[in-house]
Amino acid sequence: MKETKLTAKPRSGKGSAMAGRLRRTGWFPAVVYGEGRPGVDIQLNEHDFVMMLRSHRSENMILDLSVEGTDKPYKVMLKAMQHHPVTGRVIHLDFYEVSMTRKIEIEVPVKLTGLAFGVVTEGGILEHVLRALTVQCLPGDLIEEIELDVTDLAVGKTLRVRDVKVDAAKYKVMDDPDQVVIAVAAPRTEEEEKAEADADATTAAAGPEVLTEKKEEEGEEGAEKGKDGKAPSKDAKAPEKKEKK
Repeated sequence: MKETKLTAKPRSGKGSAMAGRLRRTGWFPAVVYGEGRPGVDIQLNEHDFVMMLRSHRSENMILDLSVEGTDKPYKVMLKAMQHHPVTGRVIHLDFYEVSMTRKIEIEVPVKLTGLAFGVVTEGGILEHVLRALTVQCLPGDLIEEIELDVTDLAVGKTLRVRDVKVDAAKYKVMDDPDQVVIAVAAPRTEEEEKAEADADATTAAAGPEVLTEKKEEEGEEGAEKGKDGKAPSKDAKAPEKKEKK
C-alpha cells in the first residue's frame, strides 16, 4: 500500500456561510470521525488535496492525516467525498479513523485487462455487470483495484465472483460467489434489431391509453343524484300525476 501524508488545520466555524467563505480562500471543510468519539472538524487546502488524489488510481487509500496543534497524525481512510454539482470541485470530505489491526470492508473497483476473444473474433458484446467488489481486509493490505483478465472469454461465457483470484490469506470477497461480473453476449442480428425498432415505433404511435369507461360511469352516477348532490333513496316514490278535470 502506498503511504500517503496529508496536512490539515483545525476548523471552528460551521454552517453553509462559513463553508462558502472558506472555499473562496482555496480551502474546504472536512471532518474526522471514529468509533466511540465525536468528530473532529478540520479544513484542507484544495490544491494540495487534488494533487494528492491524482497520484492514486482510486479513492481507496489510508492516509496519515496531520492536524496542526495535535500530537500525532490520524490514521484515516477516505470515507466520503462530496463534489459541487456544477463545477465538480471537492466541497467536503469525511475521514474515518481506522485501527491497523482491525479488518475493514471496502468496495474495490474491478479493472478489466486484455481483449475478449468473443468480442474480437466472434463479434460479441462485452457486458461489465459488476464494477466493484466488496472486500474485507486489514487497512495495511488495502488495494485500489482488482484486475480481471477477459482474454479467453468467448461468446456466451461469463466470469463470476468465484472466478476472481485474490490472496485468500489477506482478502475475503463478500459478494455472492454466483454473481456475474463479466459476460460476453452474442451479437444481435438484423432481425432482432429491426423487431425492437418496430416495437418501439408501435408503442410510440399508440400514444397514452385513454380511460373513458370510468368517466362514463361517473357521469351516469352523477345523473342519478339530485340537485342537493345526494342519490335518491331506494324507498322514495315517484311523484303522482294530477288528473285533468
